[in-house]
Amino acid sequence: MIVARDDTLVIRNPDDVVRVRQEVRARAVAAGFGLVDQTKIVTAASELARNTLDYGGGGKARIEVVQNGARKGLRLTFEDQGPGIPDVELALKDGYTTGGGLGLGLSGARRLSNEFQIHSVVGEGTRVTIARWK
Repeated sequence: MIVARDDTLVIRNPDDVVRVRQEVRARAVAAGFGLVDQTKIVTAASELARNTLDYGGGGKARIEVVQNGARKGLRLTFEDQGPGIPDVELALKDGYTTGGGLGLGLSGARRLSNEFQIHSVVGEGTRVTIARWK
């Protein structure tokens, strides 16, 4: 796999969440994604950036334009050093929330992605990596 471009954005406040969304949309357009795929990756990025801020206390988002043979895609990694997720399997269930929302952030991001990985350690933080292929 070839990484054509790689940028890391800091997430510390709501304006940073907006900036992540804008950057992901710009990369998706530049990669030639159609409108549906753009919307899916931007929506997933928005949910994960918001979770990074709200539950992780802030962190960073890494945006990579990747190529695997003829396939082109975006890989996004969201990392925080927050409290971690005690039960990842439960957190991935639709409707589960600890923050009073709809409980669709993690599960929704997983559905909107072609690839989804999560690693969380209580007391150390969480890393979520997603990819969407064109």
